[in-house]
Amino acid sequence: MTDESPRPEHGATEHDVNREVTELEGKSATAARIFDLRRIIGGLFVLYGVIVTITGITDSQAAIDKAEGVNINLWTGIGMLILGVFFLAWLKLRPTPPPLPAEDAGDEEPVH
Repeated sequence: MTDESPRPEHGATEHDVNREVTELEGKSATAARIFDLRRIIGGLFVLYGVIVTITGITDSQAAIDKAEGVNINLWTGIGMLILGVFFLAWLKLRPTPPPLPAEDAGDEEPVH
Protein backbone atom coordinates (compact mmCIF):
# COMPACT_ATOMS: atom_id res chain seq x y z
CA MET A 1 0.00 0.00 0.00
CA THR A 2 1.26 3.44 -0.83
CA ASP A 3 0.48 6.62 1.02
CA GLU A 4 -0.73 9.34 -1.36
CA SER A 5 -0.40 12.20 1.13
CA PRO A 6 2.19 14.81 0.19
CA ARG A 7 5.34 14.80 2.26
CA PRO A 8 8.13 17.29 2.04
CA GLU A 9 11.13 15.58 0.53
CA HIS A 10 14.72 16.59 1.06
CA GLY A 11 15.10 20.01 -0.49
CA ALA A 12 11.36 20.42 -1.17
CA THR A 13 9.98 23.82 -0.35
CA GLU A 14 6.64 24.64 1.20
CA HIS A 15 5.56 25.98 -2.19
CA ASP A 16 6.21 22.55 -3.79
CA VAL A 17 4.13 20.83 -1.11
CA ASN A 18 1.28 23.35 -1.50
CA ARG A 19 1.31 22.85 -5.27
CA GLU A 20 1.11 19.08 -4.80
CA VAL A 21 -1.82 19.45 -2.37
CA THR A 22 -3.60 21.73 -4.86
CA GLU A 23 -3.14 19.14 -7.61
CA LEU A 24 -4.61 16.39 -5.40
CA GLU A 25 -7.58 18.59 -4.47
CA GLY A 26 -8.17 19.31 -8.17
CA LYS A 27 -8.14 15.59 -8.98
CA SER A 28 -10.56 14.97 -6.11
CA ALA A 29 -12.94 17.65 -7.35
CA THR A 30 -12.83 16.21 -10.87
CA ALA A 31 -13.59 12.73 -9.54
CA ALA A 32 -16.52 14.13 -7.53
CA ARG A 33 -17.99 15.72 -10.66
CA ILE A 34 -17.48 12.60 -12.78
CA PHE A 35 -19.10 10.28 -10.24
CA ASP A 36 -21.97 12.61 -9.35
CA LEU A 37 -24.98 10.34 -8.74
CA ARG A 38 -27.22 12.56 -10.86
CA ARG A 39 -25.08 11.74 -13.90
CA ILE A 40 -25.15 8.00 -13.22
CA ILE A 41 -28.88 7.83 -12.42
CA GLY A 42 -29.83 10.10 -15.31
CA GLY A 43 -27.71 8.19 -17.78
CA LEU A 44 -29.11 4.83 -16.73
CA PHE A 45 -32.71 6.06 -16.87
CA VAL A 46 -32.16 7.49 -20.36
CA LEU A 47 -30.50 4.28 -21.55
CA TYR A 48 -33.20 1.99 -20.15
CA GLY A 49 -35.91 4.44 -21.22
CA VAL A 50 -34.74 4.21 -24.83
CA ILE A 51 -34.72 0.41 -24.68
CA VAL A 52 -38.18 0.15 -23.09
CA THR A 53 -39.64 2.80 -25.44
CA ILE A 54 -38.36 0.90 -28.49
CA THR A 55 -39.85 -2.27 -27.01
CA GLY A 56 -43.17 -0.43 -26.54
CA ILE A 57 -43.16 0.83 -30.11
CA THR A 58 -42.56 -2.67 -31.48
CA ASP A 59 -44.98 -4.51 -29.13
CA SER A 60 -47.52 -6.78 -30.72
CA GLN A 61 -51.26 -6.36 -30.18
CA ALA A 62 -51.25 -9.53 -28.05
CA ALA A 63 -48.76 -7.96 -25.61
CA ILE A 64 -50.87 -4.79 -25.42
CA ASP A 65 -54.01 -6.84 -24.80
CA LYS A 66 -52.29 -8.58 -21.86
CA ALA A 67 -51.99 -5.16 -20.19
CA GLU A 68 -55.70 -4.36 -20.53
CA GLY A 69 -55.15 -2.47 -23.78
CA VAL A 70 -52.47 -0.13 -22.42
CA ASN A 71 -49.08 -0.06 -24.11
CA ILE A 72 -47.30 -0.22 -20.75
CA ASN A 73 -43.80 -0.53 -22.24
CA LEU A 74 -44.25 2.64 -24.27
CA TRP A 75 -45.59 4.69 -21.35
CA THR A 76 -43.00 3.34 -18.91
CA GLY A 77 -40.20 4.04 -21.41
CA ILE A 78 -41.38 7.61 -21.94
CA GLY A 79 -41.58 8.11 -18.17
CA MET A 80 -38.04 6.78 -17.73
CA LEU A 81 -36.78 9.07 -20.49
CA ILE A 82 -38.39 12.10 -18.85
CA LEU A 83 -36.91 11.20 -15.46
CA GLY A 84 -33.45 10.62 -16.94
CA VAL A 85 -33.52 13.93 -18.81
CA PHE A 86 -34.64 15.64 -15.59
CA PHE A 87 -31.60 14.29 -13.71
CA LEU A 88 -29.21 15.30 -16.50
CA ALA A 89 -30.75 18.78 -16.77
CA TRP A 90 -30.48 19.16 -12.99
CA LEU A 91 -26.80 18.26 -13.22
CA LYS A 92 -26.26 20.80 -16.00
CA LEU A 93 -28.20 23.62 -14.30
CA ARG A 94 -26.77 23.09 -10.79
CA PRO A 95 -23.29 21.57 -11.14
CA THR A 96 -21.28 20.33 -8.19
CA PRO A 97 -19.56 23.33 -6.58
CA PRO A 98 -15.78 23.25 -6.36
CA PRO A 99 -14.40 22.42 -2.93
CA LEU A 100 -13.40 25.30 -0.68
CA PRO A 101 -9.65 25.72 -0.25
CA ALA A 102 -8.34 24.25 2.96
CA GLU A 103 -7.05 26.77 5.46
CA ASP A 104 -3.59 26.14 6.87
CA ALA A 105 -3.66 25.89 10.65
CA GLY A 106 0.01 26.92 10.85
CA ASP A 107 -0.64 30.36 9.35
CA GLU A 108 -2.79 31.61 12.20
CA GLU A 109 -1.36 33.42 15.21
CA PRO A 110 -2.22 31.92 18.60
CA VAL A 111 -4.78 33.87 20.62
CA HIS A 112 -3.62 34.86 24.10
